[in-house]
Amino acid sequence: MALSWRSWLGNEGSKHLFLFFWLALNVWLFWKTFLLYCQGLQYYYLHQMLGLGLCVSRASASVLNLNCCLVLLPMCRVLLAFLRGSQKVASRKTRRLLDKSKTFHVTCGVTICIFSVLHVAAHLVNALNFSENYNEDFLALNAANYRGEVSQLYLMSVLVPGLTGVIMVLVLFLMFTASTYAIRVSNYDIFWYTHNLFFVFYILLMLHVSGGVLKYQTNLEEHPPGCFNPNKTLRQNMTVPRAFEEPFPDYTTEPFPEDLAVAEPFVQNNFMRICSEEPKFQSHFPETWFWISGPLCLYCVERLYRYIRSNKPVTVTSVISHPSNVLEVRMVKDGFKARPGQYVILHCPRVSALESHPFTLTMCPTDTKATFGVHLKVVGDWTERFRDLLLLHSNQDTEILPIFQQRRYPKLYVDGPFGSPFEESLNYEVSLCVAGGIGVTPFASVLNTLLDGWKCYKLRRLYFIWVCRDVESFRWFADLLCMLHNKLWQENRPDYINIQLYLSQTDGIQKIIGEKYQALNSRLLIGRPRWKLLFDEIAKCNRRKTIGVFCCGPNKISKILHKLSNSSNSYGTRFEYNKESFS
Repeated sequence: MALSWRSWLGNEGSKHLFLFFWLALNVWLFWKTFLLYCQGLQYYYLHQMLGLGLCVSRASASVLNLNCCLVLLPMCRVLLAFLRGSQKVASRKTRRLLDKSKTFHVTCGVTICIFSVLHVAAHLVNALNFSENYNEDFLALNAANYRGEVSQLYLMSVLVPGLTGVIMVLVLFLMFTASTYAIRVSNYDIFWYTHNLFFVFYILLMLHVSGGVLKYQTNLEEHPPGCFNPNKTLRQNMTVPRAFEEPFPDYTTEPFPEDLAVAEPFVQNNFMRICSEEPKFQSHFPETWFWISGPLCLYCVERLYRYIRSNKPVTVTSVISHPSNVLEVRMVKDGFKARPGQYVILHCPRVSALESHPFTLTMCPTDTKATFGVHLKVVGDWTERFRDLLLLHSNQDTEILPIFQQRRYPKLYVDGPFGSPFEESLNYEVSLCVAGGIGVTPFASVLNTLLDGWKCYKLRRLYFIWVCRDVESFRWFADLLCMLHNKLWQENRPDYINIQLYLSQTDGIQKIIGEKYQALNSRLLIGRPRWKLLFDEIAKCNRRKTIGVFCCGPNKISKILHKLSNSSNSYGTRFEYNKESFS
């Protein structure tokens, strides 16, 4: 299938341009630091002692500084939500870059792991060279105590950089392995707890750079690297020629005396460099603090703000048990505002003291009602315990009580709301929303918002595709779909929303039970969507328009939609792909 360059530039160009800039910055920083430690005069003696290991260790450290700085920024959710909703970020392409924040976070994390391995390997070589190339002339430059010391053991067990480095590698290994897809799916708790070790990692990182093992020369004017020191020559009982009987200038252009044997590094182009004192060395001021202090403070301030904002528990107004193990929780909270498509993080101390989970809002508060809600699928220990606490009996279908008669629900805290790609669904003239199973939740808030009023939004046509395995799942939002359908018919806009429901697994013809669902039964199809034909039909009906494609569902569907969005068509229609995945 031919790829449309115009579609590619619209859908992927900004992302690839940003990644190219990030990659170029990493390469430039690595090469610049490598050359500095390889050719810099202040590192002349240190480079003579450590060789290539010095250059590689410092160059990799620069890349680590950059990525340890950047990896925190995509996790500043309040900042991202503010930028997404801010009018200052007017460009849709710029806002869509924020949708890739998780991908960029993972990219920076993998880069940190790779260059940490390189950094450790280079420092092991440095440890060996500190031992083998012990310098008796410049004792301040040495990290080992004597030549031939088992320096690897010494550096890793005694010095601060060695100890902190070993612990950081262990922490990084735990975080990396627990972040794999298999562990996240099988046991999310392991991922959550190990990932919070990043606080330990950053504390150790700030201690790691305070050891001062690597030193640079400070008196380059008085002691040019590789210069000849006559005072030292006299102390070593060497014959001094007549040319050295008078005071030495700092630098001289006189030819080097022929009767004095001097090593090659001290002679360049038959001219000599004279030094007036011994070299002086001192440790670097830790640069890592400059890199990570800003993002780390920003993240800590945001976490504090989020803690204060979510410190007041919400009031649970109703709990509804839906078919296929889906639970709906409706709540109210003073001052809570959210946009359609956003999500919140729920924390219930009685379920877990530390653990919390994100859920997409299926109902947002409006000017006329303060209620907001979420739908969650009961899978795993956390959701099972949460359901049992909210419902008196796990098989109870519904429990809706008046506020004054409500039973005592466990305390529930809400952190958020936070931004997601689905906020843009109302900002296109035409949107295609594709949901798989419980992935319908982001679109439920959009449909609820349209039910309250659609004329104030840019959206003028919505294609809604929902694929489920069993017919009972459609009952989660069947009432909402029917109410929206009836409202649009009453307003003489039946073409505003195109609803297609697909039942992927069935033994025969099935219907959504209930007379009031007759409008949905006529839109219920057996099998899976024929995506290529669907895209061609939408493109034909919306010639030369830009259509927003939004998907929340399995990766298999997402990949198909992504490929079709970047494909060319003969109608001049452009598809912009947006995605949120769940696992």
